[in-house]
Amino acid sequence: MSAIENVGCFIMAQTADIVPADKILYASRDVTATVDCPPLITASILSKKASESLSALLLDLKCGSAAFIQDLATAQSFARLMVKVGTELGIKTAVAITRMDCPLGRKIGNALEVEESLDTLKGRGPSDIEELVVIEGGILLHIAGIVSCRSDGEERIRGSLYDGTALRTFRDMMTAQGVAPEIAASLCCTDDSIYGALPKARRTTDLRYSGPGDYVHAIDALVLALVSGELGAARTVIGGPVNHAVGLEVLTPPGSKISAGEHNRISLLDWQDLILL
Repeated sequence: MSAIENVGCFIMAQTADIVPADKILYASRDVTATVDCPPLITASILSKKASESLSALLLDLKCGSAAFIQDLATAQSFARLMVKVGTELGIKTAVAITRMDCPLGRKIGNALEVEESLDTLKGRGPSDIEELVVIEGGILLHIAGIVSCRSDGEERIRGSLYDGTALRTFRDMMTAQGVAPEIAASLCCTDDSIYGALPKARRTTDLRYSGPGDYVHAIDALVLALVSGELGAARTVIGGPVNHAVGLEVLTPPGSKISAGEHNRISLLDWQDLILL
């Protein structure tokens, strides 16, 4: 609570001491084939939020080929259910349905996505991530009553990314949650010393395009997630190892003009490590 009071934000997950029943209930859903049951998902999400005595809540609901919910009609039905239940609990609730067909941002993988998130906090992130942060931040400020309209909220959020406020708050939050001050400072620096705190692949491989000149029409986020997982960026068994350095970088996002010889990038520790995964 001291971090909330002094910094204003906090990152946490379910633990043995915090909402322990949720883990038991999820396990029960797993063995009864009800993991994808909308009422139970809604109950799991909103019960935790209600226990925090929230006044306003914005939920980002992913929809698309790489998401749990793949069609818009189902996502809209799910969103209406969460807004209804949240409102009945006394929480001003909004749901943003966002696409998950193409990758968000340019990087896929643990350390790579942390780096990209930090770049966004430094005002130099990919335009699609910045747009998502600004729009959703503006909605939350509006429904919380901090600003009179969403556009004012968006202006405040965008300003915080460019004037250093967001980055300073993130650094303060890290130290409040026990991160060593020197590591927090390294992560929030504006040069390559960020890799003093993040693992970095020892080699990269470029995947070059050999076809005729064209535009990138789409990139399948699910395929890239599966490839990244095969490289070791995700667990394949409970308790298995995670390689935080490996991942993919999309250098030619959808809408880009691409010519023969242009490339995307894959980050590996080294080929032997990849074979052993």
